[in-house]
Amino acid sequence: MAGRAAVPEVIWARPERTGRGPKPAFTRADIAAAAVRIADEAGLDGVTMRQVAAELGCGTMSLYNYVPRKEDLYELMIDAIGAEHEMFEPTGDWRADMLRNAEETRAIMYRHTWVPRLMPGVFGFSPNTLRYLEHCLACLEPLDVPAGTKTELIALLNGVVTTYTGNEIATAERTRSMPWSAEDENAVRMAYLGRQIATGAYPRMTAAFMEQSGPVDLEAIFRRTLERVLDAFDPELRQSGPEPRQSGPEPL
Repeated sequence: MAGRAAVPEVIWARPERTGRGPKPAFTRADIAAAAVRIADEAGLDGVTMRQVAAELGCGTMSLYNYVPRKEDLYELMIDAIGAEHEMFEPTGDWRADMLRNAEETRAIMYRHTWVPRLMPGVFGFSPNTLRYLEHCLACLEPLDVPAGTKTELIALLNGVVTTYTGNEIATAERTRSMPWSAEDENAVRMAYLGRQIATGAYPRMTAAFMEQSGPVDLEAIFRRTLERVLDAFDPELRQSGPEPRQSGPEPL
């Protein structure tokens, strides 16, 4: 395949253009924007090298001169939407700032519902991703833990947001594909669940459902989930809990 490297290569280490020859007709930003438009309209499966080339008005083989692999195209797309993160001035309240970052990430994923599908497979460390990571570390400056622990916090928080939002998006897409309303399906499922609970075979589940009767506030659950992740990294909260068990053999 034209332009495909026989060894691992990072698209960001590849010159966008050399000093010789005619000026390229397109930039990486042009290509990324075209791919994002297609994904927003037709979903990730609609993003092919042929479709992106058609969107740009060039030949498919010509596109490989700019983007050797489809995986590289995905990296360009993730970097492009990464520019939507607001690099605000940290307030000094690391919890509030990271909650704000998480909420914004979720909003970006709702604007581009294909993003959760790409996140596990994209290595990141693109220009806009690096800017965002640096921003998060600036927000975490007041947190008195090692730098490595801060990067773990960022990764875990982003993982939770991606998984939670991805599940919400998948559920909504499934609901739209059904020939009945979400309310009708939920009523049928709850009726079935009620019959199972009534058998007495699930006493613990019965207690849990009785405790949480009424409509589920998904926004509140999302917020509590984020708070619990942050709690795990808060030194003040950790000091008030039991000492963590050390791994490895006990000392003699």
